[in-house]
Amino acid sequence: MKNAIVGQSGGPTSVINSSLAGVFEAAKNRGAEHVYGMCNGIQGFLEGRYVDMTGIFKKTMDIELLKRTPSSYLGSCRYKLPALSDKGAKEVYDDIMNRLNELNVGYFFYIGGNDSMDTINKLAAYGKEIGSDIRFIGVPKTIDNDLTVTDHTPGYGSAAKYIGVVMKEIIRDASVYGTKYVTIVEIMGRNAGWLTAAAALAKDNDCEGVDMICLPEVPFHVDRFVEKVRKMQEKKANIVIAVSEGVKLEDGRYVCELSDDVHAVDAFGHKALTGTARFLANTIARSLDTKTRCIELSTLQRCAGHLTSRTDITEAYQVGGAAVKAAFEGHTGEMVALKRISNAPYQCTTELHPISEIANLEKKVPLEWVNEDFTQMKQEFIDYAYPLIQAELTPIYIGGLPQHIFLGEEA
Repeated sequence: MKNAIVGQSGGPTSVINSSLAGVFEAAKNRGAEHVYGMCNGIQGFLEGRYVDMTGIFKKTMDIELLKRTPSSYLGSCRYKLPALSDKGAKEVYDDIMNRLNELNVGYFFYIGGNDSMDTINKLAAYGKEIGSDIRFIGVPKTIDNDLTVTDHTPGYGSAAKYIGVVMKEIIRDASVYGTKYVTIVEIMGRNAGWLTAAAALAKDNDCEGVDMICLPEVPFHVDRFVEKVRKMQEKKANIVIAVSEGVKLEDGRYVCELSDDVHAVDAFGHKALTGTARFLANTIARSLDTKTRCIELSTLQRCAGHLTSRTDITEAYQVGGAAVKAAFEGHTGEMVALKRISNAPYQCTTELHPISEIANLEKKVPLEWVNEDFTQMKQEFIDYAYPLIQAELTPIYIGGLPQHIFLGEEA
């Protein structure tokens, strides 16, 4: 029996380790003698860093702690494999294949988002080119919810739950004083506004909801934004706005680029986005007679393990197991996707799609789910997102704090 290997890549989520647990347990149950874990993804593997997880997860409690531990247990990377046609690329791919063969690996799993699926796409293509029998399968993960073909991505439900909860709390806090106040909350999302849209979940019979939602799918006009706020404050003193970090001007520039912040670029050419809320809050303060504050939820959106959705953590585990099933049955160059069957009752199953339908593509928020002036989400979005945030998986508390499991000396 061939061995299995798994890695985690890209930005972590609060349930990514549940997918790791799903891969590990399914591979062991199907007879893999060793299930290796790449430390810091494919980049770490190229440096010879990996662990045999078979010797680490020996007890049921280890797996339960893993499911409840946020962030990437194996570590992550943002490493872009060269195109197969690039100079020197063959040496890189041969190095990977030789390392896999030395470990007698027949099944390769990569848990991640768009860029991680690019890795699977390239490895599967090279494996096919050289006649390798190693199976390469992608396991979806991203709080951004922007992978194509899948109804939603593991990680999104918990991040959406966190945002809905926090926005309700911010709205309550903003209503304390009678003076004019504008609170702008910056939410993750480079080109797709799924996370920012989740701010709409705060509205309920006990909460009036946010006053405006700004998505990257809609061109942003600073002057019109200021005017909307001015008109809102004629009717209501305290305004709470959810804005995506990736809102763009009509010319394609990110609004945050109007600030003086430095924006570095990663290996995949993605510019670091920060300062959108701060820039808009300062602009409002200069333009209107009101106090302002900016809040960046930042990494809290993806690491709040105490607010995970049970639906999300269960589905994360299931896609890991489904990936193993597919690989052991001979599939390669594919990703496990979630397929929604119904909303009420909520039912979802898994299916496979060619990785070429996913890698380097993005799924945007449908504009028909946004109201006419692009400031609020319609009921269609609420119906879509609401099932994904249901129920909780309580952390295991010791001494009043959640217990986690982490990779120490083994790495």
